[in-house]
Amino acid sequence: MSESHADPIPGATASPRQRASQLAQALREELRKALIGQDAVIDGVLTALIAGGHVLVEGVPGLGKTLLVRALARCFAGEFSRIQFTPDLMPSDVTGHAVYDLQSEQFKLRKGPVFTNLLLADEINRAPAKTQAALLEVMQERQVTLEGRALAVPQPFLVMATQNPIEQEGTYPLPEAELDRFMLMLRMDYPDADAELRLVRQVTRSARADMLDVSALRQQLTAKDVLALQKIASDLPLDDQVLDYAVRLARATRDWPGLALGAGPRASIALVRGARARALLRGGEFVTPDDVKGCAADVLRHRVRLTPEMDIEGLSVERVLRQLLDQVAAPRL
Repeated sequence: MSESHADPIPGATASPRQRASQLAQALREELRKALIGQDAVIDGVLTALIAGGHVLVEGVPGLGKTLLVRALARCFAGEFSRIQFTPDLMPSDVTGHAVYDLQSEQFKLRKGPVFTNLLLADEINRAPAKTQAALLEVMQERQVTLEGRALAVPQPFLVMATQNPIEQEGTYPLPEAELDRFMLMLRMDYPDADAELRLVRQVTRSARADMLDVSALRQQLTAKDVLALQKIASDLPLDDQVLDYAVRLARATRDWPGLALGAGPRASIALVRGARARALLRGGEFVTPDDVKGCAADVLRHRVRLTPEMDIEGLSVERVLRQLLDQVAAPRL
């Protein structure tokens, strides 16, 4: 792994797994310098990056969703693109299109912003379904079909989409097929009082109006390092009982009281991949039931739907999932 831009990692005899964990933790600490009071969201994005999944972040404007991706791009030497989703955005604005070249008298492909390592899809639910669907193929297949040609996107490839709460004016709910492509859905809430004090103190010292400056952040890893982290995480030992627990959690949503729609097999896969990434991030040698439980709400919340009765009673998906996680027995290893 490339460590030329990071601090020297102690212990030259550390195993690749330990070095990978230390590198991931160094990246986490660097991101915390930019995004204050959102540690759970940072851990969620790093979980998705290490697990090779995509992440959807929901929160009201002004909480730092875009800042987080800019900070991650700064710490990671890969390519970065941003698409601002608007009601008039066309699918070709996302994937690219063919352009007629007068000199050669031929059509040439102009690749869209999806050909990158880290794609920020900002306010994704402000665009209509046709444009949102343009992301489906690339999120699932890691390729784009342009003029009949399948073109692979660079690896690693992470889509981090942000959305405003769907109650806001001018938003379109994401179709279920697209939601299912996101490995995690993270909720970004207001920081607590102490974190907001630190945030305001830090921002008002800067000359950059109301923004935190990410230019001071140091590059921690390269695209090759990310691929290595993903490989090491996917090889972390996982007991059959822990695997069974992940599958039981996903299956429990399908007939749980209060849920009209349960999670499909993609949720079981995401729980296992997310648990392995969390285990690497905390420096574990193997995956525990707590690693599965720790990412369960983020994996499940966008894949389930409340029954109309629960909606009328004002119960939230979060509360129903908490009950489920409390009642589905975890194995004791």
